[in-house]
Amino acid sequence: MKHKFSLLAALVLSLPLAGQAQKKAPTPSAGANAESAIKEADIKRDLFALADDHFRGREGGTLDELKASVWLADQIRATGMLPAGDDGTYFQWFHLQRTRLTKASTLRIGTHEIKLDQDGSVVAPTNASINAPLVYVGTGSPAELAKVDIKGKAVAVQISGAPTDGISYRRYVFGKFAGQAGELTKAGAVAVVFVSDAPSQAVYDHWSHVFERGRYSLPGAASTKVMNTPPVMWLPMSAASWVQQAAGQQLVADLKVESFQYPSVNIVAKMPGTDAQLKKEYVLFSTHQDHDGVRAPIAGDSIYNGADDNATGCAALLAIMRAFKQKPARRSALFVYQGSEERGLIGSTYFSAHPTVPQSSIVAVLNAEMMGRNAPDSAALLGSTPPHLNSSDLVKTALAANQAGPKFKLDTEWDKATHPEGWYFRSDHLPYARLGIPAIMYTSLLHVDYHTPRDEAKRIDYNKLLHMTQWMYLTGWAVANRTAPPAREPGFKLER
Repeated sequence: MKHKFSLLAALVLSLPLAGQAQKKAPTPSAGANAESAIKEADIKRDLFALADDHFRGREGGTLDELKASVWLADQIRATGMLPAGDDGTYFQWFHLQRTRLTKASTLRIGTHEIKLDQDGSVVAPTNASINAPLVYVGTGSPAELAKVDIKGKAVAVQISGAPTDGISYRRYVFGKFAGQAGELTKAGAVAVVFVSDAPSQAVYDHWSHVFERGRYSLPGAASTKVMNTPPVMWLPMSAASWVQQAAGQQLVADLKVESFQYPSVNIVAKMPGTDAQLKKEYVLFSTHQDHDGVRAPIAGDSIYNGADDNATGCAALLAIMRAFKQKPARRSALFVYQGSEERGLIGSTYFSAHPTVPQSSIVAVLNAEMMGRNAPDSAALLGSTPPHLNSSDLVKTALAANQAGPKFKLDTEWDKATHPEGWYFRSDHLPYARLGIPAIMYTSLLHVDYHTPRDEAKRIDYNKLLHMTQWMYLTGWAVANRTAPPAREPGFKLER
């Protein structure tokens, strides 16, 4: 399989490198940057191309992600960046391990056949063969459970309540699938069926599609183990009335799991530095090229194009490459598009553990994640607030670059350990930060179109994206030209 995709890489590399006969650039002075090379028109052109239906949402581990990755590699080649992947290419291949229910899996409650991932979802792949009576326990309160013997039975419970510990409502609902379901199975339930109420139906409409894909990880990870545990199901609010009426009838499930591997890819390029010693060190500019692919249609649109998430970061890195090509820095610049981020930060987890440059040579990671929406004068810098702060030195450089450039009003709430979304833990800077490498994330934060087909190129604020790109570049330029690398925070430890 790897050799087949190497042929794909060869097609990209068969064209000559742009500017191959370039003259050696002089060592830049402190203020001699190439910010003017970053142009809004270039960013807009690249983003519209990558977020087009042609790439079908760039789902990690699919041919659509690979097709988009080849397109990106061709754009990178045109900037003049050198390949820094495997075997002299722009590509670093890795495998995803996918564990999911087979298409032959079936579920019936009473007389109702449940078409999995259409009428309801099984929230984690598990092997299970069940034929058990269904009991309905309302919201599953202690008083309601005291009235019913649930041992050896399938238990239907209505989602209710609200978080009291500061987490988001989505995380509260998902937490029930482990927490409340775990308590019920410990008490003897052989299956648990959650039924949405009105508030949780909104979460179901937005997020239930994620369970169709199953579970992803790198091969050998603990999460690749195939489970044989009581299944947990999730039904929409429309099922509430008939599920209650089905109490006493049989839940019959025949669930079978399959697990297999297929390839995904990181795209890696570099601009060598001009200083004889510092060129051995790298400022890593990070983003991800994948999104959610093609899923069940919402309002007639089934392609999740991921314009903000994360074609914005992809277009930004191309623009930053053009600036580094025009004026290289003392340190080398390393650009990494990490595949399968949406499957669980898999590309960045792989690259951080198997970098194509010495891991110790990476002095800082600047990660671009969703940079083109919300108020035009506001943004956020994650990794700037304890316990996420692992380099005050790097953060001070980024804050100074903001003041010298776009002067965004910075939202610090999203970086706090108490923020309900836990946003710091959901992008590609995280694996590097866990290794102690100074790492920050540039973002304009979530919005109502996040992970929906409405995340389209036409909804991006391109002037804001230009300023976000300039801010990221100015930070990287400063880090790449200073003599000492950013100092690491002593005693850095994440809260989870």
